[in-house]
Amino acid sequence: MFHASFDSFDDTITSEAAHALAPYGWDAAWAAEFGPHLAQGLVPGRVVRVDRGQCDVITPHGVVRADTAFVTPHDPLRVICTGDWAVLDADGTPRYVRAYLPRRTALVRSTSSGRSEGQILAANIDHAIIAVSLAVELDLGRIERFLSLVWESGAEPVVVLTKADLVPDETTRSYLVADVESTAPGVTVLSASALTGEGVDVLSAVVASGTSVLLGVSGAGKSTLANVLTGEDVMAVQAARDVDGKGRHTTTTRNLLALPGGGVLIDTPGLRGVGLWDTGTGIGQTFSEIEDLAEGCRFHDCAHEVEPGCAVLVAIEDGRLPQRRLESYRKLLRENQRIVAKTDARLRAELRRDWKMKGAEGRANMQAKRGYVR
Repeated sequence: MFHASFDSFDDTITSEAAHALAPYGWDAAWAAEFGPHLAQGLVPGRVVRVDRGQCDVITPHGVVRADTAFVTPHDPLRVICTGDWAVLDADGTPRYVRAYLPRRTALVRSTSSGRSEGQILAANIDHAIIAVSLAVELDLGRIERFLSLVWESGAEPVVVLTKADLVPDETTRSYLVADVESTAPGVTVLSASALTGEGVDVLSAVVASGTSVLLGVSGAGKSTLANVLTGEDVMAVQAARDVDGKGRHTTTTRNLLALPGGGVLIDTPGLRGVGLWDTGTGIGQTFSEIEDLAEGCRFHDCAHEVEPGCAVLVAIEDGRLPQRRLESYRKLLRENQRIVAKTDARLRAELRRDWKMKGAEGRANMQAKRGYVR
């Protein structure tokens, strides 16, 4: 099929990819990863959209439609997704994705179906923009969930409080930002308004390098942000309901867009549920101040409940740590443990032993209080 030397073919593909795919994040490291596929006459491309067993892929020769039948494994975390770097047939009808390059990062949540499996939302992302609407009361617990997912993915989170024009009082707005900052230690938090332009320059600078993904519930203003950042109406926008500030699903697929100022943006559908999926590390980073305090506890396995010498409880008592933060930390740890236990037989056995021990201790304590002696 290829009569020219492989070296000349490789050089052509490499130069074309470097020129055409650079706006979508192609770099020398990706070129090196793709190297083994060159001799097979395959071409690289970035997945910009996936639906119904097919995907749109930007290649050195433009956008092509490709079939994903060869990369649809039983493991839902290994299916191809928006942001992947695909390895494609050079031509043919239909075109097939033969593989994808190893992911640098992956954003994963648990499925809403209740089954013990994860769902990959986006791959190879550098920043995750968590959009939170100021049109409704702040849900700090939900923000902590998003942060846990993002930290676990390997990306860097940024929290954007959208629709800032609905809170015209600067003092009130600064308090809201401060509340979120205390919930997101070490994370950039900014308020933004597509109507007034507030915060847009800062956000544009954040997304100007690498790949960013927009996350949030329906009505949070993600599609509006996408339009502002791209400079055109690439995403449809619908008004949120006045009664509760919730929106309808404007975006129904995950779409990858090259930004005019540099960088790549993935817009995602609104997430009704923010289910954790093996996010132990992410939870620890979200609640880093609690983990730091825990290093001062007397016991290394302190549960921060009634143990003597608990540095976390001391911080609660003297006001350094809000009780809400500790309760949220415990809740997410328990939820994550249940998720992991569904796929880890050894952990399930350990949990059952712990539950039995705690149950026995509880019954013994109740009997002792009642003065019961067998």
